[in-house]
Amino acid sequence: MTPDRFFSLLLALQTREVVTTADLADRAGVSVRTVLRDLRWLQEAGFPILVERGRWGGVRLLPGGALDTSRLTPAERDHLVLHGLDDEQRHQLGAGTESRRARAKVAARRQPTASRLPISAVVVTDNRPWFGRDAGGADPSAVVGDVRRGVRLRIRYRRSEETEPAWQIVDPYGLLAKAGRWYLVADRSGVPRLYALERLVDWRPMRVPRRLRPGTTLADVVTELTSRWEATGAVRIHARLATRQLDRARRILGSRLTVRSQEGEEVTITVACRETEDVRQLLPFADDLIVTDPPEVRDRIRELAARTLDRYA
Repeated sequence: MTPDRFFSLLLALQTREVVTTADLADRAGVSVRTVLRDLRWLQEAGFPILVERGRWGGVRLLPGGALDTSRLTPAERDHLVLHGLDDEQRHQLGAGTESRRARAKVAARRQPTASRLPISAVVVTDNRPWFGRDAGGADPSAVVGDVRRGVRLRIRYRRSEETEPAWQIVDPYGLLAKAGRWYLVADRSGVPRLYALERLVDWRPMRVPRRLRPGTTLADVVTELTSRWEATGAVRIHARLATRQLDRARRILGSRLTVRSQEGEEVTITVACRETEDVRQLLPFADDLIVTDPPEVRDRIRELAARTLDRYA
């Protein structure tokens, strides 16, 4: 949600007793689906907003729930719309104090009813993955400071398959916080890329304005990159898996896993991979998984199994 849309929705709700989602969509210049998503976020963030469906429904601010946005500084307005970050990630951006102050200023001036506890008392966010280690690498608050200057960056970056970092010039859009990790989102020679801050060794702001693709925003690039990464499945691996390992497979493989059928104590699955070498991700299932197709993946599994056996010979 952009700052403009955030405050446009709040202003509409403050100035009218009830408003329809269609009216809010027209006012914000977005679809009704986007407005509903924004309203859900506002509710989850603790704003006293009631959404009633049906012919006589609408969106309204609950009685006693006037929101005070008049005392927000520009920086506080900016930080307030950073939804999806937990307190630790806000701290990493150097935004912890301003975010807490902004949320306190717009907090509803009402007491929770006896029947409903405050949502902040029953929900805690922690975006770190299980057993996640401290990522290290570049400090997000330092990187975002130079990104906000609107200039090109010369970065020294080590790709995952390389041992030594190399310098390159990029046009940054901004930062992405995803699954407990930070990424620099940037174009390199007009091609969008994600750079993990944990492998960003060094960077230098240049005296040249960044050159972004016309009409393209940070949100557009993030959507493009993440959807492409998750949808890419050049290699389809078909296998049989022990049913008792299905929950574990779903945790490890996520949306790449498709369950085709179940027969007794086995399930037939398909795993979408970017390349044949990704079959290594199936090795933790050992003899509980049998790859049935394609032949080149079966051959690679045999090679890896033989090399593993040699290690213990």
